[in-house]
Amino acid sequence: MKIGFIGLGNMATAIIGGLLREGTTLSSEDDNATVITAANIIGSAKTEATRQKRAEQFGIAVTASNREVAEAADVLVLAVKPQFFPEVIAKIREVVNENTLVISIAAGLTLERIAGLFDRDVTAMRLIRCMPNTPALVNAGCTAVAPGPGATAADETLCLQLMGSFGRAIVIPERLMDAASAAAGSSPAFVFMFIEALADGAVAAGMPRAQAYEFAAAAVAGSAQLVLETGRHPGDLKDMVCSPGGTTIEGVKALEEGAFRASVMNAIVACVEKAKAL
Repeated sequence: MKIGFIGLGNMATAIIGGLLREGTTLSSEDDNATVITAANIIGSAKTEATRQKRAEQFGIAVTASNREVAEAADVLVLAVKPQFFPEVIAKIREVVNENTLVISIAAGLTLERIAGLFDRDVTAMRLIRCMPNTPALVNAGCTAVAPGPGATAADETLCLQLMGSFGRAIVIPERLMDAASAAAGSSPAFVFMFIEALADGAVAAGMPRAQAYEFAAAAVAGSAQLVLETGRHPGDLKDMVCSPGGTTIEGVKALEEGAFRASVMNAIVACVEKAKAL
């Protein structure tokens, strides 16, 4: 099995790193299993510096030719920005055949739109749309996976194995992709802002900044892990921390007075509306 990446930026790097770090096994259409090594991966990038960096980092084959990657790949990951899709696909569509599984990680581009760029009907193309997020860079990603109508059950399984190599992978209907993109893809930026604000508050209270960042980041990471591992409602866990008349409920009151929840909700809705407009 050959996995091709067109584009070798941060997200492609996260995926490749996950595949190679874990010695991921991918299942093919004929039920054969392949343990992925560097020999199974080929990638293309515009600049020589990027190609050299990824070759040295992972030991994978690299090239300047997107067409070469598309010709070689059994699984083709399109990891370029959405605005470059028309240009890239125009030069590779002739060599992407009906047996190639195509995976897009571009925001805002629908399955139907991508298939159209290949001059194909979406029902006749093995196509899956994915949205990973930046925590994938530290093997803690959360990826939304929306299989197209032409993708097989085996394609879906393979994609989940691939995207699951660096975190969680969750299948959703495509109509929820913009919401997932906001909730998982954009939200790390909001969480980073929250961590920074937590640390700023601690600094205002006299804590050294480096220590404040460590406390804030560890508290956020641990809180998220508690939600995922216990399955308890976040509100229930919040109530568990808030003692009657205590310090925490006083802080919760201050956040509510500052429209904390509404601000976060509005940020997610704004991201969704922007994604729909792309």
